[in-house]
Amino acid sequence: MDDVYSMGGGFMIVSGGHTGADRAGLDWAISNGVRHGGWCPRGRKTENGVLPEVYRLKETPGAGYLQRTEWNLRDSDATLIFTPDDKLDGGSRRTAAFADSLAKPWMHVRPGVHPRYVARFLLRHGVATLNIAGKRASSAPGIEQFVHDMLSQALRANQLLATAQP
Repeated sequence: MDDVYSMGGGFMIVSGGHTGADRAGLDWAISNGVRHGGWCPRGRKTENGVLPEVYRLKETPGAGYLQRTEWNLRDSDATLIFTPDDKLDGGSRRTAAFADSLAKPWMHVRPGVHPRYVARFLLRHGVATLNIAGKRASSAPGIEQFVHDMLSQALRANQLLATAQP
């Protein structure tokens, strides 16, 4: 199964480990044998307690969320921001603004976005390290399943697109 998602053998998912979209990206990576990592706040804090050690994230010097957001963007090739809404707000909007300031590509992924568009985005930017960001579980029920399904479908489509390139 690892071959389906390897995208050249060096593919990795990073996130801040928060509940919701972040954690879903890490869970998807673990369940599919894909390397994972990233930065989380000092103390590994999340809205539902301490982030379990099964997630291979490093702690930032500070306990706030902004530093880990910026460092995950800095250390990745591109970011997918998952929300259930058409507009970005709160932390998702800050993530997009940080990405812009670092000149890092990002894509807002919401219901109605076809997995093939996500696959093309990843292929176009030659993504080896993908940052997963977006809504936390408490503000977006069902976001975890949406992230899981989208990653599975988009990365399968990416393999098909990559093999079809001249």
